[in-house]
Amino acid sequence: MNKDRISHSQVTPPIAEQKPHILELHGDRRIDNYFWMRDIDNPKVGEYLEAENAYTSAMMQHTEELQSKLYDEMLSRIKETDLSVPYHKDNYYYYSRTEAGKAYRIYCRKKENLDAPEEILLDENELAAGHDFFELGTFAISPNHQILAYSYDTSGSEQYTLLFLDLNTYQLYPEQIAETSYSFCWFNDNKTCLYTKIDEANRPYQLYKHTLGTPPEKDELIYHEPDNAYALAVGKTRSQAYILMTLQSSITTEFHYLDANNPDDKFQIIYPRESGIEYDVDHHSDYFYIVTNEEATNFKLVRTPIAAPSRENWQTVIPHREDVLLSGVSLFDNYLVIYERKDGLKTARVRNLSTGSENSIIFPEPTYQFSEGSNPEFNTNILRYNYNSLITPPSVFDYDMDTHEQELKKQTEVLGNYDKNQYQSEWLLAKAEDGTQIPISIVYKKGIAKDGKNPLMLTGYGAYGVSYPASFSSSRLSLLDRGVVCAIAHIRGGEEMGRKWYEDGKFLQKKNTFTDFIACAEYLIKEGWTASDRLAITGGSAGGLLMGAVINLRPELFKIVVADVPFVDVVTTILDTSLPLSAMEWEEWGNPNDQVYYEYMKSYSPYDNVEAKDYPHLLITAGLNDSRVKYWEPAKWTAKLRQLKTDNNVLLLKTNMDAGHSGASGRYESLRELAFEYAFILDRLGLV
Repeated sequence: MNKDRISHSQVTPPIAEQKPHILELHGDRRIDNYFWMRDIDNPKVGEYLEAENAYTSAMMQHTEELQSKLYDEMLSRIKETDLSVPYHKDNYYYYSRTEAGKAYRIYCRKKENLDAPEEILLDENELAAGHDFFELGTFAISPNHQILAYSYDTSGSEQYTLLFLDLNTYQLYPEQIAETSYSFCWFNDNKTCLYTKIDEANRPYQLYKHTLGTPPEKDELIYHEPDNAYALAVGKTRSQAYILMTLQSSITTEFHYLDANNPDDKFQIIYPRESGIEYDVDHHSDYFYIVTNEEATNFKLVRTPIAAPSRENWQTVIPHREDVLLSGVSLFDNYLVIYERKDGLKTARVRNLSTGSENSIIFPEPTYQFSEGSNPEFNTNILRYNYNSLITPPSVFDYDMDTHEQELKKQTEVLGNYDKNQYQSEWLLAKAEDGTQIPISIVYKKGIAKDGKNPLMLTGYGAYGVSYPASFSSSRLSLLDRGVVCAIAHIRGGEEMGRKWYEDGKFLQKKNTFTDFIACAEYLIKEGWTASDRLAITGGSAGGLLMGAVINLRPELFKIVVADVPFVDVVTTILDTSLPLSAMEWEEWGNPNDQVYYEYMKSYSPYDNVEAKDYPHLLITAGLNDSRVKYWEPAKWTAKLRQLKTDNNVLLLKTNMDAGHSGASGRYESLRELAFEYAFILDRLGLV
């Protein structure tokens, strides 16, 4: 350790130049000394980021052996050559597979049965060759299974180029369409499709119709969404009968529908947008089924005739309930699958549409993750779903909706003789400042003592109504096997405990998210799970905002912080409508042009509230091409922390110069990034 301190003392951290920039609103003046970092064309910006990377590399040099060891451990648990469970659609079985030494997936199919010859549709490894980053966007097979529409991004900016591949000749059609978003939909004629274009802020805002083999410049603009608070998406019902166009802000939805057999038809509206009213739509026979929060905080299910879908014709199928969140439904020819959340856990029940009888799918563990799998066929009695938990590897089940029997199709193999019986997961409850019980999912290796001496890694998110999944990670075993307890704080701002859970963690109640997280940390310390000098916390994006807020409030409570692509310059970013995190976010955080919201947001914005005091050890990450949280937010935050903090703890900024919001692409580089973060945590905890 002495050698470690000596080597670190010889490395000088970069000190960013201060250029005061005055930001004034509502009579309030903020001085941003690092506003200049927004100018990517300024050579000094790149120089600063590279200097921080060099400093981070030097400060982590002594952990390189540990990083390599962690990477090797993580990789050794993964079955590198593997394949997904095939799903059936018409006469084909579709699946993807991986090969040892290759970073990306290979997409394949077989015709009529699984013993048929394999047909490779798309090899991501070939597409990624020569690029530092690669991500697949759209992957859509035409209804006749003869054409593949796919898109890809090679910068991490989430701007995709759309192409079309003839699956008979394996020749690309001549057209390539740039600056598209994820969503895409085929009409049933197999030659006409719809795709979305993005604006300068990366917002999907235009819907175009394209005919295969024609120049994209001749594509017809079907819809333009002028309100920059709304994003546009397009998709098709499982019945294949209707195409749905969705216009959605954080709290408001509007759906339009179109006969999938008639490309020349015009979209018809289902229910015009009304502020605060959200809904989702599916189709069955002569009805649209709608999950909505209209006069139903926890959502309800209604159905309405396709011929007259307006509000006055809605018929209640599942009423609103105070104690159960209706999170969605899935329709098949003879079945309605109902997804709900009760007491923090997701459940499912299956209703026979002919008889009205129901059966529930039961899950055995105290905390888990469950989601619907690939179910492209409408006329089937089989429901595929995915299940995993903090100790159970990802598992794919087929549930027979007729007999109620289920079959485990595959459980991801964890190499190295993984035994789930060596580990324990629990569901705990911590009391928040206002008395609210905050759930915590926790996992640890059996045999630990609750004596306050355990290292513990606590993570959280708490925004956008996202429920943090209690999911399996084979990489996490590298922490658990070293005695680290891992926990998830299911704080308000998510939706684990119902819709009100989300609403109580947004707008002018956002601080509940931060105080809930602090309450969870205090509870874990009080109950002997850990101690402040053994506690690491992690969060990314809006979870990075969480990290910044809680260390401003209670820096002494935490030993180590990892903040990935953190959204920390809240007021300045949301005031800038040229950025993705601006007008679309007003319905999540509030509009700072309103003085009430401005003052509230400023009071918790991590960047605005950095003070001259001691902070924990900090590792902050950024992506140069990040379109969601711009690189300058973590960079400015790092610079300001380094300027003001009064401790000698480590502060590192690591910017991926070739990636965006999700970090490195490819499974190997992603593992290296995770090994780096784990090495930082273990090193600062002294577990090396």
